[in-house]
Amino acid sequence: MARIETVDALEAVVGKKPPALDLKVIDHIDIHAANFLSHARAMFGCIAGSADLTSLIAGGKPGFATPDDHTLLKIPHESLDPHGELSSGSAFGSLWLVPGLGETLRINGYLKQSTHSHLLIEVTECYLHCAKAFIRSAFWDAQPRDNSGEDPIDFVRQSSFMTLGTIDQDNRADLSPKGDPAGRLAMFKTGEIHFADRPGNKRTDSFRNILSQPEACATFIIPGCLQVLKVKAAACLSTNEDLLAPFTVDGKKPKLVVKLHDASVELTRSAALEHAHLWPSPDAPNDLDPAKIFTAHMKLSKQKGLTSTVTRTIVSLPGLMRRGLSDDYKNNLY
Repeated sequence: MARIETVDALEAVVGKKPPALDLKVIDHIDIHAANFLSHARAMFGCIAGSADLTSLIAGGKPGFATPDDHTLLKIPHESLDPHGELSSGSAFGSLWLVPGLGETLRINGYLKQSTHSHLLIEVTECYLHCAKAFIRSAFWDAQPRDNSGEDPIDFVRQSSFMTLGTIDQDNRADLSPKGDPAGRLAMFKTGEIHFADRPGNKRTDSFRNILSQPEACATFIIPGCLQVLKVKAAACLSTNEDLLAPFTVDGKKPKLVVKLHDASVELTRSAALEHAHLWPSPDAPNDLDPAKIFTAHMKLSKQKGLTSTVTRTIVSLPGLMRRGLSDDYKNNLY
Protein backbone atom coordinates (compact mmCIF):
# COMPACT_ATOMS: atom_id res chain seq x y z
CA MET A 1 0.00 0.00 0.00
CA ALA A 2 1.43 3.40 -1.06
CA ARG A 3 0.75 5.01 2.28
CA ILE A 4 1.47 8.73 2.79
CA GLU A 5 3.14 9.29 6.15
CA THR A 6 4.83 12.72 5.97
CA VAL A 7 3.91 16.27 4.94
CA ASP A 8 6.62 16.17 2.27
CA ALA A 9 5.08 13.03 0.79
CA LEU A 10 1.63 14.65 0.92
CA GLU A 11 2.83 17.79 -0.85
CA ALA A 12 4.56 15.68 -3.49
CA VAL A 13 1.11 14.32 -4.37
CA VAL A 14 -1.26 17.27 -3.92
CA GLY A 15 1.16 20.21 -4.14
CA LYS A 16 2.21 22.79 -1.59
CA LYS A 17 -0.30 24.96 0.18
CA PRO A 18 -0.63 28.24 -1.84
CA PRO A 19 0.90 31.20 0.05
CA ALA A 20 -2.24 33.36 -0.02
CA LEU A 21 -4.70 30.55 0.68
CA ASP A 22 -5.44 31.64 4.25
CA LEU A 23 -6.17 35.17 3.07
CA LYS A 24 -9.91 34.44 3.15
CA VAL A 25 -9.76 33.39 6.83
CA ILE A 26 -10.75 35.91 9.50
CA ASP A 27 -10.72 35.45 13.29
CA HIS A 28 -14.20 36.75 14.10
CA ILE A 29 -17.82 36.81 12.95
CA ASP A 30 -18.07 39.88 10.75
CA ILE A 31 -21.26 41.43 9.36
CA HIS A 32 -21.23 39.08 6.34
CA ALA A 33 -20.81 35.95 8.44
CA ALA A 34 -23.53 37.16 10.82
CA ASN A 35 -25.87 37.64 7.87
CA PHE A 36 -25.02 34.14 6.64
CA LEU A 37 -25.85 32.70 10.07
CA SER A 38 -29.17 34.56 10.09
CA HIS A 39 -30.19 32.39 7.09
CA ALA A 40 -28.51 29.14 8.14
CA ARG A 41 -30.78 26.22 9.00
CA ALA A 42 -28.24 23.47 9.67
CA MET A 43 -24.77 22.81 11.00
CA PHE A 44 -22.50 19.82 10.66
CA GLY A 45 -19.77 19.86 13.26
CA CYS A 46 -17.16 17.97 15.21
CA ILE A 47 -15.88 18.44 18.73
CA ALA A 48 -12.76 16.97 20.32
CA GLY A 49 -12.95 16.54 24.07
CA SER A 50 -10.76 14.57 26.43
CA ALA A 51 -12.41 11.29 25.42
CA ASP A 52 -12.69 11.30 21.62
CA LEU A 53 -13.56 13.13 18.43
CA THR A 54 -17.33 13.28 17.93
CA SER A 55 -19.68 14.40 15.17
CA LEU A 56 -22.37 16.99 15.88
CA ILE A 57 -25.46 17.99 13.89
CA ALA A 58 -27.66 20.99 14.65
CA GLY A 59 -30.72 22.34 12.89
CA GLY A 60 -33.62 24.71 13.26
CA LYS A 61 -35.30 27.77 11.84
CA PRO A 62 -33.14 30.30 9.97
CA GLY A 63 -30.88 32.04 12.45
CA PHE A 64 -31.24 29.40 15.20
CA ALA A 65 -27.60 30.02 16.14
CA THR A 66 -26.64 33.57 16.96
CA PRO A 67 -23.42 35.54 17.36
CA ASP A 68 -22.78 36.86 20.85
CA ASP A 69 -20.23 39.58 20.26
CA HIS A 70 -17.85 39.17 17.29
CA THR A 71 -15.91 36.24 18.71
CA LEU A 72 -18.64 34.16 20.36
CA LEU A 73 -21.38 31.98 18.88
CA LYS A 74 -24.41 30.57 20.72
CA ILE A 75 -25.84 27.21 19.63
CA PRO A 76 -29.04 26.16 21.46
CA HIS A 77 -28.92 22.67 22.98
CA GLU A 78 -32.42 22.04 21.66
CA SER A 79 -31.10 22.37 18.10
CA LEU A 80 -28.53 19.58 18.55
CA ASP A 81 -28.88 15.86 18.03
CA PRO A 82 -28.08 13.83 21.16
CA HIS A 83 -24.39 13.84 22.05
CA GLY A 84 -22.06 12.88 24.85
CA GLU A 85 -20.78 15.14 27.58
CA LEU A 86 -18.91 18.16 26.23
CA SER A 87 -16.06 19.76 28.15
CA SER A 88 -15.02 23.42 28.13
CA GLY A 89 -11.90 23.90 26.04
CA SER A 90 -12.85 21.17 23.55
CA ALA A 91 -11.83 21.93 19.98
CA PHE A 92 -14.76 22.72 17.68
CA GLY A 93 -15.09 22.67 13.90
CA SER A 94 -18.27 23.40 11.94
CA LEU A 95 -19.89 23.86 8.56
CA TRP A 96 -23.05 26.02 8.27
CA LEU A 97 -25.63 25.52 5.53
CA VAL A 98 -28.08 27.92 3.91
CA PRO A 99 -30.65 26.11 1.72
CA GLY A 100 -30.11 26.66 -1.98
CA LEU A 101 -26.58 28.00 -1.55
CA GLY A 102 -23.57 25.88 -2.51
CA GLU A 103 -21.07 27.90 -0.52
CA THR A 104 -20.97 27.21 3.21
CA LEU A 105 -19.60 29.04 6.24
CA ARG A 106 -16.88 27.31 8.23
CA ILE A 107 -16.43 28.36 11.85
CA ASN A 108 -13.73 26.82 14.04
CA GLY A 109 -12.78 27.49 17.63
CA TYR A 110 -13.28 26.09 21.11
CA LEU A 111 -16.15 25.31 23.43
CA LYS A 112 -16.01 28.14 25.93
CA GLN A 113 -19.05 27.09 27.96
CA SER A 114 -21.90 24.60 27.98
CA THR A 115 -24.94 25.79 29.94
CA HIS A 116 -28.37 24.20 30.34
CA SER A 117 -29.57 26.17 27.33
CA HIS A 118 -26.71 26.47 24.84
CA LEU A 119 -23.15 25.87 23.73
CA LEU A 120 -21.00 28.99 23.65
CA ILE A 121 -18.25 28.75 21.04
CA GLU A 122 -15.16 30.95 21.08
CA VAL A 123 -14.44 31.67 17.40
CA THR A 124 -10.86 31.55 16.12
CA GLU A 125 -11.48 31.00 12.39
CA CYS A 126 -14.32 32.05 10.12
CA TYR A 127 -14.38 31.75 6.35
CA LEU A 128 -16.56 30.92 3.35
CA HIS A 129 -16.04 27.52 1.71
CA CYS A 130 -16.39 26.85 -2.01
CA ALA A 131 -19.47 25.14 -3.45
CA LYS A 132 -17.80 22.17 -5.17
CA ALA A 133 -18.83 19.47 -2.69
CA PHE A 134 -22.45 20.61 -2.87
CA ILE A 135 -22.41 20.84 -6.66
CA ARG A 136 -20.94 17.34 -7.06
CA SER A 137 -23.42 15.86 -4.58
CA ALA A 138 -26.49 17.67 -6.02
CA PHE A 139 -27.30 18.31 -2.36
CA TRP A 140 -29.99 20.91 -2.90
CA ASP A 141 -31.65 19.11 -5.82
CA ALA A 142 -32.93 16.31 -3.56
CA GLN A 143 -36.54 15.74 -2.56
CA PRO A 144 -37.65 14.34 0.81
CA ARG A 145 -37.36 10.56 0.89
CA ASP A 146 -38.02 7.69 3.23
CA ASN A 147 -35.36 6.11 5.41
CA SER A 148 -32.83 4.08 3.46
CA GLY A 149 -32.90 0.96 5.61
CA GLU A 150 -30.64 -0.41 8.33
CA ASP A 151 -27.56 -1.53 6.40
CA PRO A 152 -24.54 0.78 6.91
CA ILE A 153 -22.78 -0.59 3.83
CA ASP A 154 -25.79 0.21 1.64
CA PHE A 155 -26.13 3.63 3.28
CA VAL A 156 -22.54 4.53 2.32
CA ARG A 157 -23.25 3.33 -1.23
CA GLN A 158 -26.28 5.64 -1.48
CA SER A 159 -24.59 8.65 0.15
CA SER A 160 -23.51 11.59 -1.98
CA PHE A 161 -22.33 13.93 0.78
CA MET A 162 -20.18 13.55 3.88
CA THR A 163 -18.20 15.58 6.38
CA LEU A 164 -14.79 14.59 7.74
CA GLY A 165 -13.76 15.77 11.21
CA THR A 166 -10.10 15.78 12.23
CA ILE A 167 -7.88 17.42 14.83
CA ASP A 168 -4.26 18.57 14.75
CA GLN A 169 -1.49 18.17 17.32
CA ASP A 170 -2.28 21.62 18.75
CA ASN A 171 -5.90 20.66 19.51
CA ARG A 172 -7.48 22.56 16.63
CA ALA A 173 -10.44 20.94 14.88
CA ASP A 174 -11.32 20.94 11.20
CA LEU A 175 -14.49 19.80 9.44
CA SER A 176 -14.22 19.25 5.70
CA PRO A 177 -17.15 18.63 3.29
CA LYS A 178 -16.97 15.96 0.57
CA GLY A 179 -19.44 15.46 -2.26
CA ASP A 180 -19.85 13.10 -5.21
CA PRO A 181 -22.67 11.25 -6.95
CA ALA A 182 -23.95 8.22 -5.03
CA GLY A 183 -21.64 5.28 -5.63
CA ARG A 184 -18.67 7.57 -6.28
CA LEU A 185 -18.46 9.29 -2.91
CA ALA A 186 -17.27 6.38 -0.79
CA MET A 187 -16.91 2.62 -0.79
CA PHE A 188 -17.38 0.35 2.21
CA LYS A 189 -15.54 -2.94 1.83
CA THR A 190 -13.45 -5.37 3.85
CA GLY A 191 -14.30 -3.45 7.00
CA GLU A 192 -12.92 -0.16 5.66
CA ILE A 193 -14.47 2.98 4.19
CA HIS A 194 -12.57 4.59 1.31
CA PHE A 195 -13.21 8.00 -0.24
CA ALA A 196 -11.30 10.13 -2.73
CA ASP A 197 -9.77 13.57 -2.59
CA ARG A 198 -11.35 15.92 -5.11
CA PRO A 199 -10.36 19.47 -6.13
CA GLY A 200 -11.41 21.91 -3.40
CA ASN A 201 -10.01 24.80 -1.42
CA LYS A 202 -6.45 23.34 -1.38
CA ARG A 203 -5.99 23.88 2.36
CA THR A 204 -5.46 20.13 2.96
CA ASP A 205 -5.98 20.72 6.69
CA SER A 206 -7.70 17.39 7.26
CA PHE A 207 -4.92 15.48 5.49
CA ARG A 208 -2.22 17.19 7.53
CA ASN A 209 -4.20 16.50 10.68
CA ILE A 210 -4.47 12.80 9.84
CA LEU A 211 -0.69 12.60 9.50
CA SER A 212 -0.19 13.88 13.05
CA GLN A 213 -3.39 12.61 14.70
CA PRO A 214 -4.70 9.60 12.74
CA GLU A 215 -8.23 9.59 14.07
CA ALA A 216 -11.34 10.93 12.42
CA CYS A 217 -15.10 11.18 12.66
CA ALA A 218 -17.35 11.28 9.63
CA THR A 219 -21.02 11.83 8.91
CA PHE A 220 -22.54 10.36 5.74
CA ILE A 221 -25.64 11.98 4.24
CA ILE A 222 -28.15 10.90 1.62
CA PRO A 223 -29.66 14.28 0.61
CA GLY A 224 -33.38 14.26 1.24
CA CYS A 225 -33.13 11.54 3.91
CA LEU A 226 -33.27 12.22 7.64
CA GLN A 227 -31.08 9.24 8.50
CA VAL A 228 -27.34 9.79 8.90
CA LEU A 229 -24.42 7.41 9.35
CA LYS A 230 -21.92 8.53 11.97
CA VAL A 231 -18.46 6.97 11.92
CA LYS A 232 -15.52 7.04 14.31
CA ALA A 233 -12.32 5.51 12.95
CA ALA A 234 -8.60 5.55 12.52
CA ALA A 235 -7.57 7.23 9.26
CA CYS A 236 -4.69 7.10 6.81
CA LEU A 237 -3.86 8.41 3.33
CA SER A 238 -2.99 6.24 0.34
CA THR A 239 -2.00 6.53 -3.32
CA ASN A 240 -2.54 2.84 -4.03
CA GLU A 241 -3.58 2.53 -7.67
CA ASP A 242 -6.15 -0.19 -6.93
CA LEU A 243 -7.87 2.16 -4.48
CA LEU A 244 -7.71 5.22 -6.74
CA ALA A 245 -9.04 3.60 -9.92
CA PRO A 246 -12.70 3.06 -8.81
CA PHE A 247 -13.04 6.78 -8.08
CA THR A 248 -12.12 7.88 -11.62
CA VAL A 249 -14.64 10.32 -13.15
CA ASP A 250 -14.54 11.49 -16.78
CA GLY A 251 -11.08 10.00 -17.10
CA LYS A 252 -9.78 11.98 -14.12
CA LYS A 253 -8.32 9.84 -11.35
CA PRO A 254 -8.00 11.30 -7.85
CA LYS A 255 -4.55 11.85 -6.39
CA LEU A 256 -5.17 10.15 -3.09
CA VAL A 257 -7.70 8.15 -1.13
CA VAL A 258 -8.53 8.40 2.58
CA LYS A 259 -9.03 5.08 4.38
CA LEU A 260 -11.15 4.87 7.51
CA HIS A 261 -10.42 1.64 9.36
CA ASP A 262 -11.13 0.07 12.75
CA ALA A 263 -14.41 1.93 12.46
CA SER A 264 -17.44 2.08 14.70
CA VAL A 265 -20.63 3.09 12.91
CA GLU A 266 -24.03 4.32 14.02
CA LEU A 267 -26.99 4.64 11.68
CA THR A 268 -29.55 6.95 13.24
CA ARG A 269 -32.36 9.38 12.46
CA SER A 270 -31.38 13.03 12.88
CA ALA A 271 -33.94 15.21 14.65
CA ALA A 272 -31.74 18.21 13.82
CA LEU A 273 -32.12 17.63 10.07
CA GLU A 274 -35.86 17.19 10.56
CA HIS A 275 -36.03 20.55 12.37
CA ALA A 276 -33.98 22.23 9.62
CA HIS A 277 -36.46 21.44 6.81
CA LEU A 278 -33.72 21.39 4.17
CA TRP A 279 -35.66 19.54 1.44
CA PRO A 280 -37.21 20.51 -0.85
CA SER A 281 -34.82 23.41 -0.87
CA PRO A 282 -36.02 26.98 -1.36
CA ASP A 283 -34.06 29.38 -3.52
CA ALA A 284 -30.96 30.91 -1.98
CA PRO A 285 -31.51 34.30 -0.26
CA ASN A 286 -30.96 37.31 -2.50
CA ASP A 287 -28.84 39.15 0.08
CA LEU A 288 -26.07 36.52 0.20
CA ASP A 289 -23.46 37.03 -2.53
CA PRO A 290 -20.56 34.56 -2.10
CA ALA A 291 -18.23 36.59 -4.32
CA LYS A 292 -18.73 39.68 -2.16
CA ILE A 293 -18.22 37.67 1.04
CA PHE A 294 -14.97 36.14 -0.25
CA THR A 295 -13.71 39.59 -1.25
CA ALA A 296 -14.75 41.22 2.02
CA HIS A 297 -13.04 38.53 4.11
CA MET A 298 -9.84 38.86 2.11
CA LYS A 299 -9.80 42.57 2.91
CA LEU A 300 -10.39 41.85 6.62
CA SER A 301 -7.75 39.15 6.88
CA LYS A 302 -4.71 39.95 9.01
CA GLN A 303 -2.36 38.00 6.74
CA LYS A 304 0.45 40.24 5.53
CA GLY A 305 3.10 40.13 2.83
CA LEU A 306 3.48 41.09 -0.82
CA THR A 307 1.49 38.11 -2.12
CA SER A 308 -1.44 38.98 0.13
CA THR A 309 -1.36 42.64 -0.89
CA VAL A 310 -1.29 41.80 -4.59
CA THR A 311 -4.09 39.24 -4.19
CA ARG A 312 -6.30 41.74 -2.34
CA THR A 313 -5.80 44.25 -5.14
CA ILE A 314 -6.63 41.74 -7.86
CA VAL A 315 -9.79 40.31 -6.27
CA SER A 316 -11.10 43.83 -5.67
CA LEU A 317 -11.47 44.36 -9.43
CA PRO A 318 -15.22 44.49 -10.24
CA GLY A 319 -16.65 41.10 -11.20
CA LEU A 320 -13.32 39.27 -11.07
CA MET A 321 -14.08 37.11 -8.03
CA ARG A 322 -17.51 36.18 -9.39
CA ARG A 323 -16.07 35.16 -12.77
CA GLY A 324 -13.28 33.25 -11.06
CA LEU A 325 -15.70 31.25 -8.93
CA SER A 326 -17.93 30.48 -11.91
CA ASP A 327 -15.01 29.26 -14.02
CA ASP A 328 -13.59 27.17 -11.18
CA TYR A 329 -16.92 25.47 -10.49
CA LYS A 330 -17.37 24.72 -14.19
CA ASN A 331 -13.89 23.51 -15.06
CA ASN A 332 -12.34 22.14 -11.88
CA LEU A 333 -14.86 19.83 -10.21
CA TYR A 334 -12.69 16.79 -10.89
